[in-house]
Amino acid sequence: MARFIFITGGVVSSLGKGLASAALGALLQARGYSVRLRKLDPYLNVDPGTMSPFEHGEVFVTDDGAETDLDLGHYERFTGVPARKTDSISSGRIYMNVLEKERRGDYLGKTIQVIPHVTNEIKDFIAIGEDEVDFMLCEIGGTVGDIEGLPFFEAIRQFSQDKPRGQCIFMHLTLLPYIKASGELKTKPTQHSVKELRSIGLAPDILVCRSEGPIPEKERAKLALFCNVRPEAVIAAQDLSTIYDAPLAYHKEGLDQAVLDAFQISPAPKPDLSKWEDVSDRIHHAEGEVKVAIVGKYTQLEDAYKSIAEALTHGGMANRVRVKVEWVDAEIFDTEDPGPHLEGFHAILVPGGFGERGTEGKIKAAQYAREHQVPYLGICLGMQMAVIEAARNVAGIAGAGSEEFDHEAGKKRFEPVVYHLKEWVQGNAKIERKVGDDKGGTMRLGSYNAVLTEGSKVAKVYGTCEIEERHRHRYEVDIKYREQLEKAGLKFSGMSPDGRLPEIVEWADHPWFIGVQYHPELKSKPFDPHPLFKDFVRAAKESSRLV
Repeated sequence: MARFIFITGGVVSSLGKGLASAALGALLQARGYSVRLRKLDPYLNVDPGTMSPFEHGEVFVTDDGAETDLDLGHYERFTGVPARKTDSISSGRIYMNVLEKERRGDYLGKTIQVIPHVTNEIKDFIAIGEDEVDFMLCEIGGTVGDIEGLPFFEAIRQFSQDKPRGQCIFMHLTLLPYIKASGELKTKPTQHSVKELRSIGLAPDILVCRSEGPIPEKERAKLALFCNVRPEAVIAAQDLSTIYDAPLAYHKEGLDQAVLDAFQISPAPKPDLSKWEDVSDRIHHAEGEVKVAIVGKYTQLEDAYKSIAEALTHGGMANRVRVKVEWVDAEIFDTEDPGPHLEGFHAILVPGGFGERGTEGKIKAAQYAREHQVPYLGICLGMQMAVIEAARNVAGIAGAGSEEFDHEAGKKRFEPVVYHLKEWVQGNAKIERKVGDDKGGTMRLGSYNAVLTEGSKVAKVYGTCEIEERHRHRYEVDIKYREQLEKAGLKFSGMSPDGRLPEIVEWADHPWFIGVQYHPELKSKPFDPHPLFKDFVRAAKESSRLV
């Protein structure tokens, strides 16, 4: 039976609850325990799948096809535990489930209310798989005081009462602002946040306080007294130069020990932190630097490409170099020559995206990389743009484009080298989609197999000809152009097992030019870098020696 740790936040948002949860999960693993992490989001969207990246950052995709919050990426990167559909829920999904049950008559005509029906649905979700792990960490999105979060706070209060005493604890993350003019670290916002939490029946066992520096003993004692926690359970979460220092920093502050003390686990198993010590050493003792340009359309918000940025960091660690990422707005190239903007980079990456905006700039970035022999990695839309570039400029298909852009414009303007994917095979079932279908959850989502061409560059990178990767797309390169494109030199080096869907393309005569239809960044970890990112950074490192 799992022990439950509920992580809440107060004062302000974006304090790093997801990172704190992930780091705690890693520390519990280092002590020999099994863990699973979950995210409960109070927003009314059914999932983040249809939300703008400017609203919510990237959408993280699980093996079983769930579109989830980006915090699940942190969970996977720090613990290595693959997330599942049952690890992410929103108010929208909860209410949808309740209303579907009401329509079916499952409630036998009773009046449907937040308590008990909505809270029971949340509790049922939290309990899924509780027999599978030693610790279940559940992060509640938003901050205490948000009206939409109240059903979740009430649900975890009830849940803790339903379980035997000592099986649930609460960890509250707050902000300790430093007032420069007075030279003081202020505890009052945290006191008020805890007061708000206690007013709805929740009392924190552990306080994690974000601050720019260490917490003086005087302020630590004050927090312990007024927030009714033990002084050793007041944990400082100081600003770090890299998120991968978080497990070691939290261990030094005593977070994992405070959790075990709260559960009265004694004697506590000693932690093995060698894995994280190696990670930290590789980051802080890099032996060089490479510059990578990410040419995208959501460059104003770095969280839109969170997993890509982290996967590049992992690739750098594997090669003992620091990867300096610079974000380049693809729309700049609509009117300007990409050369002056890209000539100083050792590699170019074009990520995924939706819609036509910025695509001509991405096509020009792919062209620049091909013509100037710069290492190029195209992901999802980035692969499609590389194919369109090859079709237009090498294979002689002057009007090449994507059906996605025609659908957006409402008229036919291009020869659709990329088309709307209407059917595909998932397991033993055939999935069918129409252009007019609802947007949410209707893409080719989750983990699918691919077969690589023996002797291809990508097969050498993976070290195998059979791979399994996560997808998130509704448009696909049309296989009918394969022969024409391969004659031009663009090789289709990875295909779906049935041979119908192109998964990978590469230029055989280029030092390193690979486009993939899937999202390899979603499976990369600091202690297990994804092979593509590892080799992409290696190629960038080689390129840096030639510049």
